[in-house]
Formats: sequence, structure tokens, C-alpha cells
Amino acid sequence: MYDVIIIGAGPAGITSSLYTVRANLKTLIFDKETSSVKTTPKVENYYGFENGISGKELYENGVKQAENLGVEVKKEEVVNIKIEEDIFIVQTLYKEFKAKSVILATGNKKNKPNIENIEKFEGKGVSYCAICDGFFYRGKDVIVIGNGNYAESEAKELEPIVKSVKIVKEKVISIKGNDRVEEIELEDGTILKTDGIFIALGVAGSTDFAKKLGARVENNKIVVNEKMETTVKGLFACGDCTGGIYQISKAIYEGTVAGISQLRKRIS
Repeated sequence: MYDVIIIGAGPAGITSSLYTVRANLKTLIFDKETSSVKTTPKVENYYGFENGISGKELYENGVKQAENLGVEVKKEEVVNIKIEEDIFIVQTLYKEFKAKSVILATGNKKNKPNIENIEKFEGKGVSYCAICDGFFYRGKDVIVIGNGNYAESEAKELEPIVKSVKIVKEKVISIKGNDRVEEIELEDGTILKTDGIFIALGVAGSTDFAKKLGARVENNKIVVNEKMETTVKGLFACGDCTGGIYQISKAIYEGTVAGISQLRKRIS
């Protein structure tokens, strides 16, 4: 059992861990190496580096710093999070991990597919959360669009509920229907009939997990209070996933607040 599990090893997640581990809280970080900082060629608008620093170096230094202080870092993909009796169950492909609280810090996912009519049918057959919306497709045929572990996890969530579920890895160019989704068209011209579509590209992001757990999300941003806590008790979020200015300095600040809030939560 961990005191806190942090999803994401960018500036926000790492900063959170620096405060939790120094407060003697057993801390685990899941690092899928997807932070936008890692792919930034050079960071020049951040305090303390007179000649700037590469995003990759800043990212790797942060992970090493956390590990040197005793933070456990696992390079595994988290595919699901659930709550049982006020304990968070974080699931990877291979194992489950338990924690008293969770901090979401995977950045702002920006991989909505470029598919014709996708926005038109959002809420009318297009969904982004199997746990949230699977109930509405009982006994129906659905499609999951994606080609990774996250897509497979979403399909497994749907299997006990729907009549059939198919993972489509090919490029989808269009969604068609009248009032609701009726079919999709693939790049090679193939038409697939379906009652619903679940988008699950790449790896699951902070907003995906927040929605699954019932936390409030507005305009693809997680709503938090001044303690960086979401509307779900014990679930915190920090960094780009909460919106605002997409800057490292902002992520550092929110990571600090989220980390300190774990200690205050423990004391209270």
C-alpha cells in the first residue's frame, strides 16, 4: 500500500513527489515518458539556466532527483484506476497497486483523431470513456478506435455489457449517420456498421482517468480546488491537465501544492 501514487513524471508529477517523499510518505510514480517537456528542444524561459537547457535533460534530471530521494519510479503504462472502499486501485498491464490518494499529472492529452464528423456525433454515439458510457450500449455493437494497450483495456470494459466490440486499428476517415452514429468509413473505403464508437488512442491521459472516477471535467480540463484536489476525495491533479498557462513554472507550482496537500491530508 502506497500513501500516494503519481501518474506522470513531468515537472508537475516529479515536483509533487519531492514534497511527498520528504514528508516520509511512501510514493510511487508511473513514468510512461510521454511528458511534452521531454520533446522540447530547448527550455529558455525557466529560472536558473542562463543558457537554457534541453527539455530531455531537464526531464531526466527531474526523474533522477526523485529517485535519489527515495521515490519509486516504474516505467509502466497505467490503463485503469478505480476506487474500492476509499482505496485507489491503479492497474497496469501486469499488476495492481493500491494507494490512499492519487495525483494525476500526465499533461493535456491532444490526440483527438482527425475524423470527419467526430465532433458532430460526440454524445450521439461517439464517446471517450467506456466506464462512463458503456451502460448506454447494452446489447449493441460498438467499435473502439485505437491500437494500443489503452484501447484493449477499454474493449475489455465493454465486453460484459455490449453485444459485440471490435477494435479498429486502421485509419478512420469519416463517421456517418442521421441523428446518431450508424457507420464509419476506413481509408481504404471499407464501411463498418456500428451503434457506437469509443475513442482510445495512445495511452490514457489524466482527463481519461478523471472521467472514469467521476471527477468533474470541463472543456477537457480537470476541475480542482486551491489544494489541487478534484471533486473526488483523495484524487488530485496538477500541471497542463488543469488548464491555464501551459508553462513549466505553472506545473511546478501546482505540483508543489498537490504534494504539500498530501501531508496536510495526512495530518487532518
